[in-house]
Formats: sequence, structure tokens, C-alpha cells
Amino acid sequence: MSYPQQLTPEQKLAEAKQHLSIPHIVVICGSTRFMAEMAQADLRETVAGRIVVKPGFDMKSPHGLSTDPADTEVEADAQTQTQVQVLKARLGELHRAKIRLADEVLIVGDYIGDSTRAEITYARSLGKPVRFTHPEVAHDS
Repeated sequence: MSYPQQLTPEQKLAEAKQHLSIPHIVVICGSTRFMAEMAQADLRETVAGRIVVKPGFDMKSPHGLSTDPADTEVEADAQTQTQVQVLKARLGELHRAKIRLADEVLIVGDYIGDSTRAEITYARSLGKPVRFTHPEVAHDS
């Protein structure tokens, strides 16, 4: 007697997206210094008929999430720095979830830093295809 093979969560997600006719999903990754380029990539991918997910904001730019003007100071207190680290960790996990959701990863920009390199490694460990807006930096990953 043979039993039907159980589907992995990833296989269930892929089947659900296909069943619901969800278009191809692209997650944009890269240094937040390329936020303007990410917006352009979002436009190109959307016009091509793809759903795009990307970083929500740049932690280095004013973002209005804090009402304390001291939070934008170069030398913030330890409590503020801890809050920033907690937020960065939470946003990192959220971005990894976006990578899990996506069908492929698009790396934007001509620079690959440690965080982007880690995202590429994570995506490849999941078997996600990785594309580059600047293919010449692919060797850096």
C-alpha cells in the first residue's frame, strides 16, 4: 500500500498561487542606498505583469516612525539604539518572508554588501532564481 506524499509548505504555496492565478512574484533586494533604483525596477516589473515586493523604507532616511527628534541624532542613547536594532531584526525577518513568498529575487544596484549577500544566499538556499540589474556584480555574490 502506498500513501500519498505530503506536500511541503513551499509546494502548497506554489499550488495555491497557481490555483488562484497569482502572477509571478518578484522580490527586490539590494542596498537601501538604491531606493530610487528599486522604485524604477518596481515600475518595470509591474508593467511586465509581475507582482513586486520590496523593502518598505530606508532606515537611514527620515521615516516618521518616531516622534522623538533625538532619534534622528547621530549619537542616540542606548535605549534608542536597542529599539533600532530590534526594528532592524524585525524588518530583516519580514524581508526573508518576502523572499519565501516570491518566485524570484531581483538584486538592484551595482554594489553587493553583506546584507544583500546574505539575502542572495538565503534565496538560493530556497531554490529561488536570482536576477541582477547589474549582472557584472553577480560574481560578488
